[in-house]
Amino acid sequence: MSTFQAPKGTYDLIPPRSAKFLAVREAISAPLKNSGYGYIETPGFEDVALFSRGVGESTDIVSKEMYAFETKGGDQLALRPEGTASVLRAALEANLHKAGNLPVKLWYSGSYYRYEKPQAGRYRHFSQVGAEAIGTEDPALDAELIILADQAYRSLGLSQFRILLNSLGDKECRPVYREALQSFLRDLDLDEETRRRIEINPLRVLDDKRPDVRKQLTGAPMLRDFLCDACKAYHEEVRDLLTAAGVVYEDDEKLVRGLDYYTRTTFEFVHDGLGSQSAVGGGGRYDGLSEMIGGPALPSVGWALGVDRTVLALEAEGIELGIPATTSVYAVPLGDEARRVLFGLVTELRKAGIATDFAYGGRGLKGAMKNANRSGARYTIVAGERDLAEGAVQLKDMESGEQAPVALDALVTTVRAKLA
Repeated sequence: MSTFQAPKGTYDLIPPRSAKFLAVREAISAPLKNSGYGYIETPGFEDVALFSRGVGESTDIVSKEMYAFETKGGDQLALRPEGTASVLRAALEANLHKAGNLPVKLWYSGSYYRYEKPQAGRYRHFSQVGAEAIGTEDPALDAELIILADQAYRSLGLSQFRILLNSLGDKECRPVYREALQSFLRDLDLDEETRRRIEINPLRVLDDKRPDVRKQLTGAPMLRDFLCDACKAYHEEVRDLLTAAGVVYEDDEKLVRGLDYYTRTTFEFVHDGLGSQSAVGGGGRYDGLSEMIGGPALPSVGWALGVDRTVLALEAEGIELGIPATTSVYAVPLGDEARRVLFGLVTELRKAGIATDFAYGGRGLKGAMKNANRSGARYTIVAGERDLAEGAVQLKDMESGEQAPVALDALVTTVRAKLA
């Protein structure tokens, strides 16, 4: 009988690699926690219509990649392919926007699902940390989120990433550009599916990665030439705030991103060490999304950063995070009485906040010390009948190899002092 394996395009996170993912999540969320963002968690599945309305029926995410299913009760649900629509739905349902303190600033972390062709950096199950600032139109918010993401990446030691920045205009100037772009695209030699996309959301054609399509896009009208004065001024202020904060960015007038809800500011973090899957995160302003999903007008901005892609970026730059060992102390009993006494001491050490493990399974001294070494523990406690008769245990420094007796009633205090 064959053993089960993880579904195609997914992965298991197991130690020690999983510690790297946890460290990345913590590094990305740390600047958010320090800037007024509260944690939110939403279900792993939602009503299909939330994504078809919000993300957009013409997007690859909804039309090709979403895991949709019908429940036994007849509900049409989908595994969440992205985080923003779910977070905004939850905020609206809880009436957070009515509490009087706008913007509502939220951050989240979780798994997302898209049916894609699996390859390095592109999975069917992936992990993101995201942030949303809901209910306020202010260039400073857009700049704040970009700065916080930049800060998170730099705190991890990353340096070879670039920030791409663009403005997608708003409901005043986008329709004029849309018409000009459609006129241009209709004259190109494109397949039937892309032609349908021209009529639904022509900006998505600009995001097409196929070389034969990209070649034909040379000379396409640029959105920057159609921006209204308000959008130009807004974008200029975002750029000025980033520059003043010392954040380096590149203007990319073809940057669209794959979701229909973006307006005005849009941005992407790319890392050139990742090959074709170079985007490690991105986001933008989505002033009309709340109304699309049945809420009031709530101008908002946010981003999501890929944990998987960030780990790949760290590996591409050869960065080791210096994650401390999960165990500080390892207890090795020699005999039944020592086993009983040391197990009690392990519990005391843990209660004192000291990461401690125990030699389970009654292995001999040699095998137990090998396990102690593998655990990465700085100190090992060894005790046999003679030690206990003297009211002591042997405390061994695994780095220096030095070993000395320590009284049982002084063990916790001694170990804490040494680790400090």
